[in-house]
Amino acid sequence: MSFSLPPSAHRAEAWRSLGRLLLTFVVLLAVAVRPAAAQSILRDAETEALFQDMMDPLLVAAGLQPGQVRVHLLGDRSVNAFVAGSQDIYVFSGLIEAADSAEEVQGVLAHELGHVMGGHAIRVNDGAKAATGISLLSLLLGAAAIAAGGGEAGMGIMMAGQQAALGKFLAFSRVQESTADAAGAQYLSKAGISGRGSLAFFKKLQNLEFRYGVKQDDDQAYGRTHPMSGDRIQALREVYVIDPAWEKTADAAIEARFQRIKAKLSGYIAEPERTLRKYPESNSSIPARYARAYAWHKSAYPEKALTEVEGLLKTNPDDPYFLELEGQVLLESGRPKEAIPALRKAVNGSRSQPLIAATLGHALIATEDPANFPEAEEVLKTAVALDNQNPFAWYQLGIVYANKGDQARAALASAERYSLEGGQAGLALRNADMAMQGLREGSPDWIRAQDISLVARAEVERERKRR
Repeated sequence: MSFSLPPSAHRAEAWRSLGRLLLTFVVLLAVAVRPAAAQSILRDAETEALFQDMMDPLLVAAGLQPGQVRVHLLGDRSVNAFVAGSQDIYVFSGLIEAADSAEEVQGVLAHELGHVMGGHAIRVNDGAKAATGISLLSLLLGAAAIAAGGGEAGMGIMMAGQQAALGKFLAFSRVQESTADAAGAQYLSKAGISGRGSLAFFKKLQNLEFRYGVKQDDDQAYGRTHPMSGDRIQALREVYVIDPAWEKTADAAIEARFQRIKAKLSGYIAEPERTLRKYPESNSSIPARYARAYAWHKSAYPEKALTEVEGLLKTNPDDPYFLELEGQVLLESGRPKEAIPALRKAVNGSRSQPLIAATLGHALIATEDPANFPEAEEVLKTAVALDNQNPFAWYQLGIVYANKGDQARAALASAERYSLEGGQAGLALRNADMAMQGLREGSPDWIRAQDISLVARAEVERERKRR
């Protein structure tokens, strides 16, 4: 005797099947887009400057303007990178740790630029729509079979439809990846950058697949979002080795800067013990001193950190990033007054780099000396004018305005801050409305507060409906 579900149970199972399918596509879309809000963005002036200098030749090669695509660093030790929105590339800190050279990272950036130019982050919906069409058709046919009494047949139709839909979406993703590979190779060639780094990094990915037991045979291709690494390496090698740039020497200045920021990132992210083992005190190179300075600072040994900074400054007393580090160690060790001269020099040497200027503003405020507040206001206003995406700078500027009794602009600065921090729409709305009450109607600040209010109110309403 065999057991079978009654028609009502078949229908319930069908709807559960539909729910699982829709959940599958939600997960796939989330992986494809990887919203940056869910990640921890690391801001560092030196790293961002290097990324832009590595990116700009590729942008020109793609027919864009320098600076038109921004690269962001995420505090995630996964070896990964992705495109979100239309013109933003996100690189994981783990990718920087895994890369041995700047050319390897440029190979990744060229590939991601291929996604940008192809509009893949936007067109991912096209693949989902095609797959959903297959799925919905199978659900209708399955439901009809169940209604006619063929429960097992109906469920079979539904499950086959789900598998076909998933395969359609994954095939769409693999085509996008192959297209981005080809476009990236073109951009590297036009920029005069060797494809050696690109191949080396793909080899690293292949080695990771071997380590985790990911099969490389064709039978496994169906369930993959990316083409097999071996196939990608083979296809790209045929393009790179005949390219005039293949034998070109890497840019020595870019490579030296990359080794600096790689060591700096390691010192910032890794456990201090690990950093000190990797960069022992017998190593007096600039990257090693950089890494140890952060390791000692994290370990609450400011004097040892400052000794490493002193060694860095001996190589270049005017380097704004060495000076920034000196100021940061002093400031975060409770010595803001001592930090100010180094930070002032760093701001001047970097042409008022906004992240460094924000740190100087913080130091000036932290002295709690009213005589320093006018300078703090000046540097912080410059910082947010050059980079209005820094919530910490807005927070510090709000303190300055509140200290001088300008509550309306203090509220506006808070609204700017909360609008940049995820999940704070309610606070952004409250502060924007408060700012509008104290600002002259129609003034630039009043209009800005109104803009924040409208956006925040819409977000609050959306959140209310979701609940």
